[in-house]
Amino acid sequence: MARTAAVRRPSLLRRITAENSTVRRLDGLMLVAVAGLCVIGTLLVWSSTRTWAPGSTGLVKKHLLNETIGVVLCGIVAMVDHRAMRAYAPLVFLLSLVGLGLVITPLGATINGSHSWILLGGGFAVQPSEFAKVGLLLIIAMLLAQPAEGTDRPRGLDVALALVASGITMGLVMLQPDLGTAMVLAVITAAGLIIAGMRKRWIGALTLVAGAGMFSVFYFQMLEPYQVARFTAFVDPSVDPRGVGYNSTQSMIAIGSGQLLGKGLLGGGQTTGRFVPEQHTDFIFTVAGEEFGFLGSVTVVLLLGVVLLRGLKIARQCEDRFGTLVAGTIVCWFAFQTFINVGMTIGIMPITGLPLPFVSYGGTATFANLIAIGLLQAIRVRRQSFN
Repeated sequence: MARTAAVRRPSLLRRITAENSTVRRLDGLMLVAVAGLCVIGTLLVWSSTRTWAPGSTGLVKKHLLNETIGVVLCGIVAMVDHRAMRAYAPLVFLLSLVGLGLVITPLGATINGSHSWILLGGGFAVQPSEFAKVGLLLIIAMLLAQPAEGTDRPRGLDVALALVASGITMGLVMLQPDLGTAMVLAVITAAGLIIAGMRKRWIGALTLVAGAGMFSVFYFQMLEPYQVARFTAFVDPSVDPRGVGYNSTQSMIAIGSGQLLGKGLLGGGQTTGRFVPEQHTDFIFTVAGEEFGFLGSVTVVLLLGVVLLRGLKIARQCEDRFGTLVAGTIVCWFAFQTFINVGMTIGIMPITGLPLPFVSYGGTATFANLIAIGLLQAIRVRRQSFN
């Protein structure tokens, strides 16, 4: 009896490493790629802020704190059954709308020309539009996950509701105004509709409507002057190299000066001299290009590519429509934002103020990105558990 009572439960380490444990079912390769991007991002933030940030490491410490909180959020989301999240999608969406609504009240604050922030005190601020990306993709996935009877396509009413949800979210974001985030929300909506199998003629009609909307924005001059200037600089950076074309010109100089191997960490003259504005956020890829060179820049892109490919695999192998829609939409979100961010630093896309996922400095963006990774992991864990 004493011997039987003395039998102990397996140790925590043994339970974690067991073949059927949740940890073993996670996508390790994706997590390694994300961790690598976060480490590189921390080094680049340190290099680009050490000459002017308070205490030389003030922003780096803050960035590390943001990443730590983001990792905790990622772990919490990954442990939840993604199918249970379907029931909470409306609540998450409504909370994201509340956040966007608070921005346009006296609680909102303007940073870098965009009224997109809520100041929390102590040097911290939250950008609700980042959480809106998660809220919108969840509500779209919930609405479009149920196909019409006898088909594998979404019901017309659900498509209409998804478009209404997207329109409200994008409208609140454009009031800030934040054109870059609005573009990401549009991509999330389009990705959800396409993955759900919406009819091609509907997609064509919506494309025409979107094109007409973009034309109206320019024709009726609904953009802010600085946003128009960004498009002008994209068409011809030499039109005002010391004004609207300054960011684009300096970013290409910084990336080009790195050549193949770069000037080494902390060795970039453009970075040290702060010739490129917002180099720790929107233009952080220029630091990678100058200090790590072409090979370092390619490494960043390849790591992001690994995240995207693993996300696509999770979406393809998922056995329920809701999980497939969530995973596929997240991949499109990350792919579009990466393309825009890298493209604007090398002159092939206009400047839109979108951060580079997992690399750029920013608390709310870091939280939203790692929550999305948690959603991907939750979908994979549940599939592996079912199998």
